[in-house]
Amino acid sequence: MFEGLFCHDDSLGNNGRLEPGAVQIMRFSSRGALHSEANGSDTEGMRFIQFWILPSQEGLESSVQQRQYTVEDRTGRLLQIMGPEGEDGLDLAQAQDARALVARLNAGQQAGHQLGQDRGAYLCVLDGELRLGEETLGAGDAAKLAGPEELRLTGASDAELILIEVPLEFRPIGVWAGYR
Repeated sequence: MFEGLFCHDDSLGNNGRLEPGAVQIMRFSSRGALHSEANGSDTEGMRFIQFWILPSQEGLESSVQQRQYTVEDRTGRLLQIMGPEGEDGLDLAQAQDARALVARLNAGQQAGHQLGQDRGAYLCVLDGELRLGEETLGAGDAAKLAGPEELRLTGASDAELILIEVPLEFRPIGVWAGYR
């Protein structure tokens, strides 16, 4: 959740409001679950990022996890907000070997991330301006990256970003197996 107030309700019994900095993982099995998402304000807008990470195995149970992070949690560094079981952030468990990281880099602040062999990433600038190596990206810009590579990120102005790291090779399963 980037800006505003987000309301969530689902048939698993979870409901609530997510404020800026909140992260939520929803995993719905083939047995299904219902959910709704709505702006929590009648007068203010909201901005949030929604992305799908396809599972790497079948038979996972439906679940919802969420956690609230603060601006301080992510200022001046890449903060892992979700990843494989046993790592920082919300637990993707056996769903996929993926990670999502966020950062707020003030002008001149730097952060780095190593993309390993056979790893890819999607970088999205949510606000401000960011230098990726020698290239400057502004709000709404994105970059598709492939490892191995050492990413050097520098705030050109105060900047907010999200970095999603995934395996470059993926074998679709279930309903996704027929789509290429």
